[in-house]
Amino acid sequence: MQRAVLIMFIAMSLIPAGDSAGKVLTSQLGVAPVFVAWSRFALGTLFLIPFVPPRTRALFGNWRIWVRATMLSGGITCIQTALQTEDVANVFAAFFVGPLLSYVLAAVFLREPITILRSALILLGFVGVLLVVRPGIGVSTGLLWALAAGTFYGIFLTMSRWLSGLAPPLALSFSQLVISAGLLLPLGLLHLPQLTAPVAALTVTSAICSMLGNLLMLYAYRLAPATKIAPMIYFQLLSAVALGWLLFGALPDLLTWIGLAVILGAGITSTRLR
Repeated sequence: MQRAVLIMFIAMSLIPAGDSAGKVLTSQLGVAPVFVAWSRFALGTLFLIPFVPPRTRALFGNWRIWVRATMLSGGITCIQTALQTEDVANVFAAFFVGPLLSYVLAAVFLREPITILRSALILLGFVGVLLVVRPGIGVSTGLLWALAAGTFYGIFLTMSRWLSGLAPPLALSFSQLVISAGLLLPLGLLHLPQLTAPVAALTVTSAICSMLGNLLMLYAYRLAPATKIAPMIYFQLLSAVALGWLLFGALPDLLTWIGLAVILGAGITSTRLR
């Protein structure tokens, strides 16, 4: 379990870094969110081609692989849209409906064991999400996109655990990149930006961080059940807050800090349970 925690901590640091690069592209350089999402998958595919295991092609005949990739492409597109107008920390806090949904889905459909204490901690984490999002008439469109991204991602996390024994993590990662790149190809090409040096550098950075983060997450899902892995998604908050401050000078307000503390506390405590 400790090995899974370490892998997830690294993975959950890389993913916000990739999303922060995407935020610079969309909010400061005028790049369309759907292009950022598509370029991640397309470049990730190119990076992994030399390392693809044999018989990976057989995965593309499995409908579950296609559903899982659709969830990922929808989630990445939604979160990039949210980051266009919202602070990184706020987006990731709203995005954390994903672990709650993954926990419930894994218990219902995968029959993974649950405990009252772990369930209470997951619900406490969701209370933290509510403190950040503060749903109501005034909730922003960007946070709604983040909630949609979290919903897609929660389904993706559960399916990652469901399919973890189907093939090696590298093969699963390659399949999701190829399918997602294909699904978003028409929209990505329709929104091609002017290829300046900053755009190219940030696009590559976003793709590498996202690809490595998701690949490491697949390795972690082979080491531990989804009901234990899902709360570790909260580790992304540490990087999200730090990067939001360093890159964009954005610090959360008091209620958001309280919500972030609740989310992070519940997530870390949950990982310590046996």
